[in-house]
Amino acid sequence: MDKVIIFDTTLRDGEQAAGSSLNVQEKLEIARQLERMGVDIIEAGFPVTSPGDFEAVGRIAKEIRGCSVCGLARAVKADIDGAWEAVKDAADPRIHIFLSASDIHMAHQLKKSHEQVHEMAIAAITHARKYTSNIEFSPMDSTRADPDFIYRMLTDVISAGASTVNIPDTVGYAIPEEFGGFIRNIFAKVGNIDKAVVSVHCHNDLGLAVANSLQAVQCGARQVECTINGIGERAGNASLEEVVMAISVRSDQFNISTGIKTKEIYRASRLVSELTGFAVQPNKAIVGANAFRHQSGIHQDGVIKLSSTYEIIDPRAVGVPASSLVMGKLSGRHAFKERLAELGFSLSEKELERVFAAFKELADKKKEVTDRDIEALMAEDKRTVKEYYHLERIQVTCGDRGIPTAAVKLIGPDGQELADAALGTGPVDATYKAINRLVKVPNVLTEFTVNSITEGIDAVGEVLIRIESDGVTYTGRGSDADIVVASAKAYMNALNRLLTSRDTKSQDRGAQG
Repeated sequence: MDKVIIFDTTLRDGEQAAGSSLNVQEKLEIARQLERMGVDIIEAGFPVTSPGDFEAVGRIAKEIRGCSVCGLARAVKADIDGAWEAVKDAADPRIHIFLSASDIHMAHQLKKSHEQVHEMAIAAITHARKYTSNIEFSPMDSTRADPDFIYRMLTDVISAGASTVNIPDTVGYAIPEEFGGFIRNIFAKVGNIDKAVVSVHCHNDLGLAVANSLQAVQCGARQVECTINGIGERAGNASLEEVVMAISVRSDQFNISTGIKTKEIYRASRLVSELTGFAVQPNKAIVGANAFRHQSGIHQDGVIKLSSTYEIIDPRAVGVPASSLVMGKLSGRHAFKERLAELGFSLSEKELERVFAAFKELADKKKEVTDRDIEALMAEDKRTVKEYYHLERIQVTCGDRGIPTAAVKLIGPDGQELADAALGTGPVDATYKAINRLVKVPNVLTEFTVNSITEGIDAVGEVLIRIESDGVTYTGRGSDADIVVASAKAYMNALNRLLTSRDTKSQDRGAQG
């Protein structure tokens, strides 16, 4: 069976989604999961954009051995040099060069002619060829470009040494039949196309990224660029899980494989959602909370009799927990460890001890602890941001007759105990004001969202917030059976991210000085 190469750009294009920011450790954690899942290529970042991105790409290149690691570069020598420096230690390093190719981009962004852009492309590939033969070239905004210009450019970059040519639908402009025709014409009109892999990179502005990608595969493309949960610029990219499962479920239409370990999909989705702060909408295909839930009586009756009446995918095939094992306050350490293993988590003894203690604390508050609760505990434990300030204790008073008041105790950077209290318009507002009096980091709260992780009056609540400081947005998440405590955890998570970022920038400036 023929194979489609899965090129994951969650750590590059996915991180460009407005409001997303990943530190080096978080990028590395996602990269490990992508490797575990079996992606062929990880586009780890755009190395020249910042010292932090350069470091992240370099760390991933050194550690990840099971797949190719790629760095993005403009068609500029300095970018190409930087990308190579970042990925050179990878098991299979790739340089990905992009250059605007549509008339609107060339005229208004590059301010260059067709010939100048064509020469830049050839020069860039020639320069990258000094480092590696694993070179990908993307003529940006191809779907709004002059097709004959694209055919000529592809022919010449392949001759210059590009081993993969990628067709980006940069602004999500194409529709499937049109995009498929474009791919077919590339095979027909680019004489040396057999010397390169044809790739596609589709955006979701019209909600057609996955449809366009699958159409391209049926027309001969053999690499698809996608992201976990479909995150990315504006409306996002083609969703990896949707592309992979469409090819798997409809093998009668595609007769190709991807090599993805599909049981790792749900875990990857949850990890990316937790670390980026972007919740997965309930009706999201494959990984949404409602993807395998049935409310209609007719549907429930059918599923009880035979699951395939209304489910075309076994939820366990994508790693969605389907067990009915109930965990509670009487559950022992061994049972908890076994349940974690079934959910795909492997912990050291020290980590297990810490998470088990949190599980017991939660179990005292709830009659039953569900798989989603356990996943929330793991997410809480795995938030890898450095703790400059630790939330030690919080107490609030509120009601319709009193003034909401919050008393907070934090552990500071040097281990000292800090405590203060504040009044607010509500318990969360009072809590945040008390924390601000202690941390003293100016910021503006720009988003506050509360979600119930599970059902019932004793459900664990998850709070997502975004704060802004000096024009930069920082995301924080926290979960707890007490929503005010979850709100405080989320705020501390965001503040610690802010402080970590400032510390990193300060160190970078010191190193440059």
